[in-house]
Amino acid sequence: MARISLKDLRHSYMPDPASDDDYALKRLDVEWKDGGAYALLGPSGCGKTTLLNIISGLLTPSHGQVLFDDDDVTTLPPDQRHIAQVFQFPVIYDTMTVYDNLAFPLRNRKVPEKDVHDRVMEIAEMIELTPMLNQRASGLTADGKQKISLGRGLVRTDVNVIMFDEPLTVIDPHLKWQLRSKLKELHQRVKTTMIYVTHDQTEALTFADQVVVMNFGQVVQIGTPVELFERPQHTFVGNFIGSPGMNILSCDSDGKQASIGGQTVDLGNKVSAVPSKKLEVGVRPEFINFADKGLPVRVEAVSDAGRFKIVTTQSDGGMIKLLVDEKSDIPTDSAHLSFDQSRTYLYGDGWLLEEGA
Repeated sequence: MARISLKDLRHSYMPDPASDDDYALKRLDVEWKDGGAYALLGPSGCGKTTLLNIISGLLTPSHGQVLFDDDDVTTLPPDQRHIAQVFQFPVIYDTMTVYDNLAFPLRNRKVPEKDVHDRVMEIAEMIELTPMLNQRASGLTADGKQKISLGRGLVRTDVNVIMFDEPLTVIDPHLKWQLRSKLKELHQRVKTTMIYVTHDQTEALTFADQVVVMNFGQVVQIGTPVELFERPQHTFVGNFIGSPGMNILSCDSDGKQASIGGQTVDLGNKVSAVPSKKLEVGVRPEFINFADKGLPVRVEAVSDAGRFKIVTTQSDGGMIKLLVDEKSDIPTDSAHLSFDQSRTYLYGDGWLLEEGA
């Protein structure tokens, strides 16, 4: 296992990058602790795979360093980094048995056969493949084959980090929850550093202790799932995480209150000086309620989501969604909204405004 440090890391696929726009991966400084569970989260094309390939050694960065503990591995090939990877599509040997698939990485490293057997049996029990050890891998379902890929990473004791590149994409939806739970359980048992790459917020937030949210090659926030939900540092994070995402409304502001369509709302992040930037208010649907007075809106749609309803309203400042308990009465036409002040934030050019920042 290893502590992974990325220092002043950047990458461009162009020979002579001249501006930030020329970089597929913009400047990044991150440290991941030994034994942690991490996720890279963002839409397609945001730089997740580029970063993963740099860590694994498949790609050498244009600038910066990759360190495992205090060793600079920036130019080392993958086989010298002791990394295991689980890909979107399971990489297994169909003609081999499940047992031989799990044993292959150890036999390839000339591990004594008794040690191979002991380790295979231990890992097979962990990932619930023991009854299938004598079956050919070709006869397994997609989730069974992905378990083999996972087991091949876990079976080695010299692995610094296990990296998962969208590993549940080909898995049936009803089995994804089971495999996510199994991954979390395995991490807690083996304590190997794990990095999980996905565009699915549910996968990232349920697996990782720390999530790195990326967009357009840039890291926009690193934090726990609670931090990303409750205090997004960027409107992208607020909108990308959550279902529905954060409401983002154009506004004017004096730093203490914001004006939306002529109606003032109090802010949870007061600032003494408001920069001359594009100003927006961000507030999640969970932190808005119907009230006797407040921001006037028109109720336009109601969607039943089971335990709650998603209500879409329209104000002079734009569309606003809120979550309402399924048993609550919902106005049929005009209404007023109140925002939870402590969860209502002011953003400038997309970034959360903070005193002294």
